[in-house]
Amino acid sequence: MRQYNIHEAKTNLSKLVEKAAKGESFVIAKAGHPLVKVISLSAPTGEQIRRLGFMEGEFTVPDDFDRMGEMEITKLFGE
Repeated sequence: MRQYNIHEAKTNLSKLVEKAAKGESFVIAKAGHPLVKVISLSAPTGEQIRRLGFMEGEFTVPDDFDRMGEMEITKLFGE
């Protein structure tokens, strides 16, 4: 993976962003020490977008959910 110093990345930012968008990730370094990795983002579209409530009706949460395993936990901590 190619590494660029901050000055070089700043000077060539537009070109580097285009490369990253095409899948060519790179690292920006300061004084030879890697600081950040730049990668492309793939924004989800259509069915890839996760929505709240997408599993509604698929399962039920027991009424005693907050007490499940209570006895075992009490034994483990010796109460």
